This record gives sequence, structure tokens and C-alpha cells, in this order.
Amino acid sequence: MKLTVNGEAHEITAATLAELLAALDYEGNWLATAVNSDLVHATERALFQLKDGDRIEILSPMHARRLVT
Repeated sequence: MKLTVNGEAHEITAATLAELLAALDYEGNWLATAVNSDLVHATERALFQLKDGDRIEILSPMHARRLVT
């Protein structure tokens, strides 16, 4: 199925959001996920069925770096 993940096109066989995350090597419940602009909680990912053409956003926290001059 064709999906857009973080703005990039992917052809993937994952049926659920959890399977997609595993296939793309995303791990951890600290990720934020949205499908077609709707938030999908970590507890719902294993049952959340993906459909051809879905747009998925995967966000992970970034660590701030302090610049020293």
C-alpha cells in the first residue's frame, strides 16, 4: 500500500500503525503519531488499521543543544 510518512512516499505492507512503526525502526511509547491529521495514541496503534493513501506523521522529542560561544 502507498503511504506518506513525514512527507515522504513509502510503499509498505504494514496493516497497522504499530507494524508500520516497527518496519521503519521507530521504537518507544514516547513517539507521537497522527494519521490524516488525527492523533493516534500509543495504546491504539496495534489495532489502528492503515489504508492506502494515508498520511502519517511520526514525531519524536529532540534534545536541545546549547551553543557555547
